[in-house]
Amino acid sequence: MKEMSKKQMADAKSRHRNGDGNPLGANSEIARKLKQYYDELVSDQVPDRFAQLLSQLEQTEPAQKKD
Repeated sequence: MKEMSKKQMADAKSRHRNGDGNPLGANSEIARKLKQYYDELVSDQVPDRFAQLLSQLEQTEPAQKKD
């Protein structure tokens, strides 16, 4: 991998601190799309059947811990 000179590293740190540089570089678009996908996924409703299964699981776990 190519090593950065001290000046290049200082310039990169300066840009990052000032908000001028993009710390992710070429991967920023990928990161943005992944965050968008994650946000959409988290905001989706849980299907009723899945919520029922989770509820049943929560009810059986305390009974198993007592045994």
